[in-house]
Amino acid sequence: MIEHSTSDGLASPYVRAMPLSNLKDLDMIERVLTSGNVLIIKITPIAKRSVEETKIAINQLSKFVKRQGGDIARLGEERVVLTPPGIRIWRDKQTAVSTSSTQRHGS
Repeated sequence: MIEHSTSDGLASPYVRAMPLSNLKDLDMIERVLTSGNVLIIKITPIAKRSVEETKIAINQLSKFVKRQGGDIARLGEERVVLTPPGIRIWRDKQTAVSTSSTQRHGS
């Protein structure tokens, strides 16, 4: 478990970027997230090698994060953000509504 201490000596969570190169990396990602940290995962390395492994990895991470009470969201084409319990990812519902509305009306 990697933690950084604040000036008062208490451990504090941090934001960490990590690559996802293969399915073996999922154990480390889950350990770092369980420590209360926010992760930005670059999925390009695994996606370039195998679409099927990418789907497996994203499904496993999604299930893990939801079991823990955290959150998961895509950041563009190459990254996924994972948060521990107590930290939610803000989603602009108005943008999501207008995007789905545009897609339905063929605009």
